[in-house]
Amino acid sequence: MRQHSFALREFDFMRSVAALLLFASFARAQAPTDDSVTRGRKQFAKTCSFCHGIDATGGAEGPSLIRSALVRHDRNGNLIATVIHDGRPSKGMPPVPLTDPQIADVVAFLHWTVDEADKRSPEKPVGYSLQLLLTGNAELGKTYFERHCRSCHSPSGDLAGIARKYEPSSLQARFLYPGDVPKTVSVKTGSGEQIRGTFAYADPFSIALIDAKGWYHSWPRDQVQATIDDPVAGHLRLLAEYSEADLHNIFAYLETLK
Repeated sequence: MRQHSFALREFDFMRSVAALLLFASFARAQAPTDDSVTRGRKQFAKTCSFCHGIDATGGAEGPSLIRSALVRHDRNGNLIATVIHDGRPSKGMPPVPLTDPQIADVVAFLHWTVDEADKRSPEKPVGYSLQLLLTGNAELGKTYFERHCRSCHSPSGDLAGIARKYEPSSLQARFLYPGDVPKTVSVKTGSGEQIRGTFAYADPFSIALIDAKGWYHSWPRDQVQATIDDPVAGHLRLLAEYSEADLHNIFAYLETLK
């Protein structure tokens, strides 16, 4: 069996360089342009306006996206793309079969639309004061939490005092998509050895982790049994199920955890 290990310092240097290059490339690709906004406006009108209105302010079937917490906390499509791909079946929204470039254009249009709406608004809702955000029902939020979140989170454990740790807009964004939570990996080799660590890399051909001592290990995917634990997976699943009322109710409940 082929296994590679080397010091974390060397790996971190190479990973940092690669990450910088990847981020620069991704930022260039995702930076909204007038063309992407124009294309996004046309795509939105074609596939989304029937429910959400031609200007995204809401229609007969769907809510306004201008005031949507999910849209406002989106970063380069990390939240919007999931909802477009998977839909919200429980809310009557089917998956929308758009390509990644088409989704990127819709995202650009939505963010441009939100920015334009904020420029015209004397209240500047982009400021996200607690007064603007705290419109939900904390008791309903607690009920939702107990039903969907209790298996992973505890108000007296990992969430104790969370409303003191984060500003209102940051707290709302974190429960939507807590993207800084690391994945863990458990690998069983052909000899039966079990190795656990922090997720480092995976593709159809290989998988890699960093163990507790800081060593990097990689294996061919077809020579090991690997289990990846992603603590954020449940949050991504719920993105397709939240209603706007759910978002505000959950936030109102989290704000009580002082």
